Amino acid sequence: MKTNYIYNKVKASMRTILFLSVASILFVGCSDFLDIQPMNSTVLESYWKEKADVTAAVNGCYEALASEDVVKHMAVWGELRSENVVIGSLNNNRYANTYNNLNELLKENLLQTNEMCTWSGVYNVINRCNIVCHYAPEVEQIDPNYTYNELKATVAEMKTIRALCYFYLIRTFRDVPYVTQPSIDDNQNYVVPATKFEVILDSLISDLEGVKDDAQRRYGLEKVVSKSISVPAENNSRITRWAIYALLADMYLWKGDWDRVIKYCDLVMDYKAQQYKELVETDQITDVELYDGVPMVLEAVKGQQNVGNAYTSIFGRGNSFESIFELFYNGNTGQENTWVSNFYGDTNHSGLLRASDCLVEGFTTDQNQMWVSQRDCRAYECLQSEGTSYSIAKYSRQSADFSLQRLGNVAVTYGIRSTPNSNWIFYRLSDVMLMKAEALIERSESDWPEAFKLINNVYKRANNIAPEMTTGSLVYETYSTSKEKMEDLLFEERHREFMFEGKRWYDLVRLARRDGKTERLVSCAIRKYRQDINVIKIKLTDPNYIYFPYAKSELKANPLLKQNPAFDKGEEGVLK
Repeated sequence: MKTNYIYNKVKASMRTILFLSVASILFVGCSDFLDIQPMNSTVLESYWKEKADVTAAVNGCYEALASEDVVKHMAVWGELRSENVVIGSLNNNRYANTYNNLNELLKENLLQTNEMCTWSGVYNVINRCNIVCHYAPEVEQIDPNYTYNELKATVAEMKTIRALCYFYLIRTFRDVPYVTQPSIDDNQNYVVPATKFEVILDSLISDLEGVKDDAQRRYGLEKVVSKSISVPAENNSRITRWAIYALLADMYLWKGDWDRVIKYCDLVMDYKAQQYKELVETDQITDVELYDGVPMVLEAVKGQQNVGNAYTSIFGRGNSFESIFELFYNGNTGQENTWVSNFYGDTNHSGLLRASDCLVEGFTTDQNQMWVSQRDCRAYECLQSEGTSYSIAKYSRQSADFSLQRLGNVAVTYGIRSTPNSNWIFYRLSDVMLMKAEALIERSESDWPEAFKLINNVYKRANNIAPEMTTGSLVYETYSTSKEKMEDLLFEERHREFMFEGKRWYDLVRLARRDGKTERLVSCAIRKYRQDINVIKIKLTDPNYIYFPYAKSELKANPLLKQNPAFDKGEEGVLK
């Protein structure tokens, strides 16, 4: 039976789990798939027998999510088409094909043959999650060491990772094949048509609502070490109840259910405030402070002049107090974040991408309104000057330390990573704050003051302004004259806060969906272009074109999959 291309690949992931040791689960290539025989009942009976089998399969899901192929695609989908990045340097011919694919995307030539339009790695993660959800209940029935509550927590983890993957797919492609049953049998037919964006989103929300309170609250207790908060890695690198709440808030933001966005954001912020209170009662903390009740990592540790502490804590060391869910990389697991080292750069070479010039135009004369002021620490933490261009410092630098005393001539001391071990963040506290602010703006004009306060607090932290200070902060009256100005402020602050984190393009797509037109998306996206501007404008005017095309290989394998109408006239992104 002919099966869909995406499932030909993911079927093999399950067979690999069944036939190989846990260590080899994580690193099986496509060539191995050809040597693996179809599953049978004997194999199934010999595997899903005890809690350790479930644990190994769950770990495999996290490892697959953290693989370069998956993180690379998620980050590229959410970042490349925004105004943030342009093509960088090719320092290794091994990545020549990747470099060319990136360059075509950056010119808005979206080819069906571009490797960045493939999705098999993400569907591999989805299928792994489906498999665990299918077989874990059987283990709970036969292994007394695997309790019912542990089963519920496992299912919550797997459904959340699956939902996260589908959320990336629908924001990238809009309508995609939607399957929640595992691919384990060659007799199953997985050639399915694409399901509508709205139907999938509603289904994902329903799934998460059903399991949100089954997940772990946390896996270990936070503590104060040298006046800073130390967080167990598992609290951030595995799915917790708070990670589900953050994901639900994001999904409701796309759905336009403002009350539920606010509800889930409040749950996360209240929890973080409670954590902070518990720690303050026992130890003095010098690098976290409350901004109107929300604890945020300070740019300058109390008693010190230099800034960069927030960057070093959140992006350098990782697993910060503000983190909600991030992928954890260290040399001990054998996995490294080569996405960052290859695309953003590392000690040995510059990246395949660099920062767009439009991000810094007029900055030294305080005329670049994007940064509002030259005191915004994020401008120095995200971007490193390299002569006439700027490299991407965020994630690729281990630490940042600098003084804001000589504006326009700030010398930053970066700690360069010797190994590609930077974590990759999906959700952190400032994201939750700004999601709530967005919902408040959309819900009612009477909510604008509260929304502004959240935006201003994120801005104040980044500009090293104490919570109680007003000098140098944003001014409400500047933005409160219209809803559009408040929206622009919100999206500008998200732009500053999440630059290079794989969120900007999705923010612009969400704005375009809400507007019902692409004018504001186009005005932002074209800022980085110096040629073919009118051609790119015409392409992006079509609301279909803001999504990616289906890969040619998927269309060939699945006759029920119909190409995005913006790309149905050939290989290139040609409008109808």
